[in-house]
Amino acid sequence: MGFLYDAKQIKKRDPAARGILGVIFLYPGFHALIYHRIGHFFYRIKLFSIARWVSQTARFFTGIEIHPGANIGKGLFLDHGMGIVIGETAVIGDNCTIYHGVTLGGTGHDKGKRHPTIGNNVLIGAGAKLLGPFTVGNNVMIGANAVVLTDIPDKATVVGIPGKVVRIDGKPISHAQELDHAVTADPVEQEICKLLHRVMALEKASGVSPQQKHLPTMCDPDKYDSEENCNRLS
Repeated sequence: MGFLYDAKQIKKRDPAARGILGVIFLYPGFHALIYHRIGHFFYRIKLFSIARWVSQTARFFTGIEIHPGANIGKGLFLDHGMGIVIGETAVIGDNCTIYHGVTLGGTGHDKGKRHPTIGNNVLIGAGAKLLGPFTVGNNVMIGANAVVLTDIPDKATVVGIPGKVVRIDGKPISHAQELDHAVTADPVEQEICKLLHRVMALEKASGVSPQQKHLPTMCDPDKYDSEENCNRLS
């Protein structure tokens, strides 16, 4: 039975759970899941008003808002639950854990797929925001208050705003080079290089021989022969 499996998974993953009956009668995350299963049934048979009434009733009693169109796998644990929002085209795999304040939201006003797809065995920390129609792989951990906007590979750990992968399969990912200012592009140099190229282009157009010998090293015409290539300066 699906509801019993859901309750067992909650008890298994919550060290504070005292028993199956406690989960069934006292856990708002479990109650929200029951409401959603019922609302999703009505949504699939196109009784949309009834489906929305069920989901809004769940929101009133649990503080958890799940659109009846969302596809949710078995074993979802909505821990604490208050403030969770799951959008219409969101997909959640099996045995996931979502903490309070999480949003699986859409971007824009277009119809169609606009919410995230979550794999199996994913943990999403409190307050995290996943916005847009991207995919989160299996066995992913997303840190509290992270803002995720792009695809996440399997077995990744994501933290920060915007969300950044810091580990894959337990192994750290180095982002040190991104903070090395010695190899970071200088926007001032880039703009000067572009201006010098425009001067050279005007000199050519007016029949004046371009004074390339006066160009600084950073704007070597043999290497940066167009304004676009100035963006490669670092």
